[in-house]
Amino acid sequence: MSKANEEIDYVERACALAPEIEARADQIEQERRLPEPVLAALFEAGLFRLLLPRSLDGGEVDPVTFARVMEEIAKADASTAWCLCQAAGCSMSAAYLSHDVAMEIFGRDRRAVLAWGPGPGARAIAVDGGYRVTGTWSFASGGRHATWLGAHCPISEPDGSSRRTPNGKLVERTMLFPAASATFVDVWHVSGLKGTGSDAYTVDDLFVPHDHSISRDDPAERRQPGLIYCFPTGSFYASGFASVALGIARRMLDAFVSLAREKTPRGYKRPLANNAVIQSQVGQ
Repeated sequence: MSKANEEIDYVERACALAPEIEARADQIEQERRLPEPVLAALFEAGLFRLLLPRSLDGGEVDPVTFARVMEEIAKADASTAWCLCQAAGCSMSAAYLSHDVAMEIFGRDRRAVLAWGPGPGARAIAVDGGYRVTGTWSFASGGRHATWLGAHCPISEPDGSSRRTPNGKLVERTMLFPAASATFVDVWHVSGLKGTGSDAYTVDDLFVPHDHSISRDDPAERRQPGLIYCFPTGSFYASGFASVALGIARRMLDAFVSLAREKTPRGYKRPLANNAVIQSQVGQ
């Protein structure tokens, strides 16, 4: 990434997009996914690439900037912010891939998105050159607009035994494969965050090359020098999703304050905002 790109104000971009995203909040809820106009705007602003290495034309932003962007987008729509946070965390996997594979997944497509989710019971059997992967992963936020999917799998030897580290721990790797290789299952019928499209996905005996798999947060496999890749991905997920919650809470508080300024309850002569109890509760 060029020095000019390093100076991009992503928080400013997020604030500029907020009205457009908010205007489509009902559509996002009803369709249970992010609509194309919202996706196009997010891709154009580079917000799906916040934690991607600069060598792949990503933002590689610091943790504070990342958290602030998530909060601003969440004020406009929670599902949109959730999808961005999930995709950003997944994109940190690029730091553990060879340059050629990282370019294949993220570098050549400005609309590249990686999504993944938990998959109890999944398995990856070691074979020559890679793994044969079978399983169902219960949800992947943003999976409906993802170009690639990830699958966390314990590794089995060809004889069916579990692969373990010298200290006896099960070896797990995250397999990366094109989204078109999986079958999605429409399961995301929920009361909140409907627009994330967090459906299940499944593959059966899919071959994944070894260089398309990673051991997440393993320093021995890290190939990017950026300081943010010294952080566990879980730390970015935690701070990012916490910022989504803060954005939702801030928007709720702002909406209440606006209502309190305008609403005069029945039997009262002044707006709610003039009520000392309301002022105290808002202040707290």
